[in-house]
Amino acid sequence: MNFSFDVIWHNLPYMLAAARWTLLISVGGMAISLVWGVFLCAARISRGPFLSRIAALYISFFRGVPLLVQLLIFYYMLPHVGLDLPAVAAAILAVGMCSAAYTAEILRGALQTIPRGQTEAALALGIPTLSLWRRILVPQAIRIGLPSLTNELILLVKVSSLASVVGIGELTRISQNITGETYRPLEIYVAAAAIYFLINVILSALGRLAENRLLVG
Repeated sequence: MNFSFDVIWHNLPYMLAAARWTLLISVGGMAISLVWGVFLCAARISRGPFLSRIAALYISFFRGVPLLVQLLIFYYMLPHVGLDLPAVAAAILAVGMCSAAYTAEILRGALQTIPRGQTEAALALGIPTLSLWRRILVPQAIRIGLPSLTNELILLVKVSSLASVVGIGELTRISQNITGETYRPLEIYVAAAAIYFLINVILSALGRLAENRLLVG
């Protein structure tokens, strides 16, 4: 059986449409990850032992349990606590909550490179703690940790394929469906791999562009 580009060309529109769900899960998860990761990072390095231990436990749990298991827990648990979310929303939430554990550690490492004198000077000037984090610490931590944050987003694009287990028609799920209809797995999975690769190349380029602009700024 010869490799057929016609099979790819015929099914490419369906696969590109499915890739939108892949991007939505990845970017939506990363947005949650950044916001929640900042709070986790702040709790992790806080002087309060209770907050620090809770954050450390959260990070250990979400880094230690496979994302697939977490996704299934979120999908089946949320209705039991009164949150009947669509599968896509549950997947975005699960991905974001998991990624936040890694983002928190990325930001914590970045914060350790910021001279402590900046924090001491800000507090001496009477700058509130919230403003200190919002205007001084978090922007610098994101700039320092941007390469790692970009890698985290790329990783989310790849792990978004796990969302297929809860019936979301993202790229991997649709590729499996098309393969079942066409019996042409090689062409379809090669096309899927090319789409994933293209998405990640674009994200990497955007990450480098952001890094360069921040360095110039």
